[in-house]
This record gives sequence, structure tokens and C-alpha cells, in this order.
Amino acid sequence: MNLQSTVTLNNGVAMPIFGLGVFRASEGEEVENAILKAIEVGYIHIDTAAVYGNEKGVGQAVRRSGLSRKDIFITTKVWNSDQGYASAMKAFDQSIDRLGMDYVDLYLIHWPKGPLSNETWKAMEEIYRSGRAKAIGVSNFLVHHLEELLPHCHVKPTVNQIEFHPWLQQPALIKFCIDNGIQPEAWSPIMKGRVNEIPVIRALAAKYGKSPVQVTLRWEIQKSIVTIPKSVKAERIMSNADIFNFELTPEEMAMIDRLDKHERIGADPDNFNF
Repeated sequence: MNLQSTVTLNNGVAMPIFGLGVFRASEGEEVENAILKAIEVGYIHIDTAAVYGNEKGVGQAVRRSGLSRKDIFITTKVWNSDQGYASAMKAFDQSIDRLGMDYVDLYLIHWPKGPLSNETWKAMEEIYRSGRAKAIGVSNFLVHHLEELLPHCHVKPTVNQIEFHPWLQQPALIKFCIDNGIQPEAWSPIMKGRVNEIPVIRALAAKYGKSPVQVTLRWEIQKSIVTIPKSVKAERIMSNADIFNFELTPEEMAMIDRLDKHERIGADPDNFNF
């Protein structure tokens, strides 16, 4: 496994298992420099969203990098206020216009919005059939949200991007996704750095000569969960990716599995107001 390793989505698209998240990276120089550093290190997967306000910078960085468009995987997302069929179609046009790209590799519904998400999904399917999104999926959907959406799908979601880390492992949701051919993807994978405080992970880090963050990211990719830690700092972008030269044993994986507290860092998909 390496930084370019992929998982195969249910429609045959290859998605890199590790990427850079750009939530809270400022539009312009900050996001562009972060992405250019990531690409220099070997990242080929960038995750943004309309609401992050930095799609323009993402596109600019990709062009500045000299990478061919086909050699990098770009995800963006439709925001809550743009859900619904017509709004989502318009929002997608605006996203790819800001990105300056003909297509995205993955387009996600950012948060579940009940019956409105069924209408959004119709737009997503149309975008997918047009080839302007190579894959479509959801984010922050719990089991009951997926159960509500799936009967309305002609094209099944390929990915569910969820909060996932040692304190919030959502095993029933992960199992539901896997059973239904939906690839789980982790946001907030290092709990805003709080994994540095967890004794079990600190002990494993000492054993391997790694940081607690690196041990956590390694645990996630060994679970075959696509993982997108965010950073704008060059040294962090480099160290986050330095996880392909060691491997946790099954016993060590189980030690981290036992840390689950069902504790969220971010919003609850059943109770949010944005």
C-alpha cells in the first residue's frame, strides 16, 4: 500500500485511499500552497466542498501543479441550502465553474435533508449520467438516512463520508455501508489532534517510532476506510502521509477498535441546524 493506492467503488471507479482535506483552508494562496505541497509529496486525492469557499483555489492549484487532470481525484459537495433538484443542478454547475474543470471524480450530498435529499439525488444521478461526475455519493448519512434514500436510487451511492476516528467508530453504519457496496470515508480522522492524548495510541506510536496521528491514520487505512486528514502546514501534510512504511498487527488494530466511545467531535447528522 502507498499514497497512490486505491479502493474500487461500486461503479468501478478507483478512489485513492488517502487524500488531503481542505476544510477551513482559505481561498487563494493558503489552499493553493497546501495542495501544491501535497501533490509534491505524492497525494493524488483532494477533498473540497462548495461551502468551504475554496473550490477556485483547488482548481488553480491543480493547474499550477502540472499534473494531468486524469491523474488527480477531486471531490466536492452540494451544500444544504442548494438541495433539491433544480438547486443542486445549478450548484454543481457553479462548483465546476469555480474549479475550472469539466468534471469532478466524486460529488457528494454534504448532509442529509430528508425527502429533499431524494430530489437532490435525482440531480446527482443526472450529473453522473452526463459524465460530469465520475461517481456520486453522500456524506454524514446514518443508517436510517441511507434506508430512506436507497429505494429512490437508480444509481447507488458509491461513498458515504462520515465522521470516523478512534472515539467514534460507528460499526453498525460501517457494516451497513459495506453490506450495500458503499465505501466508507473518514472526516475528522485524527479528532482535531486529540489522538495525541490517547495513551494506547501514544504507546503504539512509541513502539513504531511514529506519532499518534500517524498510528491513527494507519489504523484507518488498514480498515480500508478512505481517509482525508486536513492541514495547510507543509510539515503536517508530509508527516500525515508517512504511514506506508509500518503496519499494525491484528492485536494492535483491536486495541484501537476498543477505544470507541460513540463521541462526536462534529455535528450530529440527526440534530444540526445549518
